[in-house]
Amino acid sequence: MLWTVALVVLLLGSLFVRDVNRSAHGAVSPRRAENRNFAALASTLITQENQFDQHLDYLLTNGQTLSRPVFEARLAQLDQQLPNWLNQASLVASPVLAHRVNSSLAALTNVRVGDYQLILTDVASSLQLPWSATGPVNLDLSARAAQASLVSSNAAWGRDRWALVREPGRVTLPATSDSVGTMDLSSAVVALATSPSLGVTRGIGITAILVSPSPLPAAPGELLLPPSRSIRLGITVTNASYVRQNIAVSYTFVQTNGARTSQTQTMTTTLGPLGSYAFVPKLLAAVSGERGELTIDASGAPAGAKMSTSRHYLVIVSPSGNG
Repeated sequence: MLWTVALVVLLLGSLFVRDVNRSAHGAVSPRRAENRNFAALASTLITQENQFDQHLDYLLTNGQTLSRPVFEARLAQLDQQLPNWLNQASLVASPVLAHRVNSSLAALTNVRVGDYQLILTDVASSLQLPWSATGPVNLDLSARAAQASLVSSNAAWGRDRWALVREPGRVTLPATSDSVGTMDLSSAVVALATSPSLGVTRGIGITAILVSPSPLPAAPGELLLPPSRSIRLGITVTNASYVRQNIAVSYTFVQTNGARTSQTQTMTTTLGPLGSYAFVPKLLAAVSGERGELTIDASGAPAGAKMSTSRHYLVIVSPSGNG
């Protein structure tokens, strides 16, 4: 009888050990798959981050040969990559893995995105480029602080990336780089800003004048108009530089025969890089048979190449012919 009981106990113990082994194996397999899937996603994300780091470092070090539009386009191409990192970081954040390594990567990626956006904005601002970042920028921090944060996040990931070496799957996660974090950014920006191709050279000009009613044939510098009680002007000003430019346009119309009346107006706007803007002032009061002088000036920057910031006309309004 005792032998029978012992045999039953031994059999039940063997079955229990087998079930425990099966359960343990069943628990390890999903963890192994999760760790390896995370490693593949993390490797893709970190490869993108390292390529970004290398490309930005190269651009800041060798950008002096580029024109302002091309340099800004390269900055914008880099900036447009950053929102995708945030999407990828949200994907790797779950499920929670051993030592919360995926949460660490997601958090550090978010920090690096902010650091890079601040550095890109600082460079664009230093070069006075017409810049608009793809995401919010913490302007309370300096570019130097952003660099220090990049170095710190790189060191933090240098510790965390070994978290899964002894976990199921035995994966080793790649390291991040910090070329931009350790470069002499201040000197690089000064070199860019003082280069002939990237330095700001401002220039504007009055490029077109529209007059209504349409002038009749006359000598250069004269506006011979048909009889009219009003004159409408259209004044087009062009920004010859790749920089935002605040400008003001003013005109003065002084009657030179009869009572010397004066009409004047000033208008302002901000011209985009290499952009133009057409001003339409209020109507000028006119009298048939009068003569006057019209002066139009644009200010805010020097005259661009082969451009003028001032126009002067002798205005002659033809008699009505009713007398």
